[in-house]
Amino acid sequence: MTEFRLTQISDTHLSRAARFARLTENFHRVSEHIDAVRPDLVINSGDVSWDGPTSRDDLAYARELHAALPVDCRYLPGNHDIGDNPTAVGKPPSHRANERDRDAFVDVFSEDRWQFEAAGWRFIGLNSLIMNTGLPSEPEQMDWLTSQLSGVNGKPVALFLHKPLFLQTPEDPETEGTAIRYVPQPVRAQLVEMLAAHDVRLVASGHVHQRRDFTYGRTRHVWAPSTGFLIPDSRQPVIGTKETGHVEYRFRPDSFEVFHVRAPGQVDVGLDELFSPKD
Repeated sequence: MTEFRLTQISDTHLSRAARFARLTENFHRVSEHIDAVRPDLVINSGDVSWDGPTSRDDLAYARELHAALPVDCRYLPGNHDIGDNPTAVGKPPSHRANERDRDAFVDVFSEDRWQFEAAGWRFIGLNSLIMNTGLPSEPEQMDWLTSQLSGVNGKPVALFLHKPLFLQTPEDPETEGTAIRYVPQPVRAQLVEMLAAHDVRLVASGHVHQRRDFTYGRTRHVWAPSTGFLIPDSRQPVIGTKETGHVEYRFRPDSFEVFHVRAPGQVDVGLDELFSPKD
């Protein structure tokens, strides 16, 4: 395979509940676009469901919608799927990531981490929500990652995870307002050190509901926006571009291209609209 076309969607936040119907409509618009362009693979980089820990049916509904896509999909969990990371600063998460909810996600989607090779690249997907938790699955994943990186044999690496590694640099300080937005310290420093020893050319994430694309060192960091909704400025500062959409990639041996895309008919739904009195 000399070219591998991949579509990244993220933060779909799917649920059968009527108040979230607009999120499902946005997913359908993206699905129609995927049907038209037919990439080789779709990756959902997390927050597949609205609230997987309290509604197993949200996970099941999200799986049903993805199963209807005309191409294969791979999945990573987000904080809305299995709970969130504890951090060194700020309030503890209202629902902390745990093995029970991780197992439920894996039961529905078959995986919470993965690797494969295509077009001369190694692709690795990580569960970023178990990082800094002390759960048994955390060191298991780090050992697995060590093995996957040691076996790249000079291939460039594309890494996918739900949370971005950082805002500007790996040394960005954690604050009460930002700690839950990125991979938490001290795991971030450990992960960055591991990645630095290899030819990691892409780190692709979601979570922030903003589109962003920047390069740090030799690595391009791409944040996929939510396919579903926007977070208002009153709740979250503007870091990148607030719009719904997705990201498309073309990988070739030793190179790749990034395309920031908005599906025809997709609309910007505000988070506050989902809980307005008229609903």
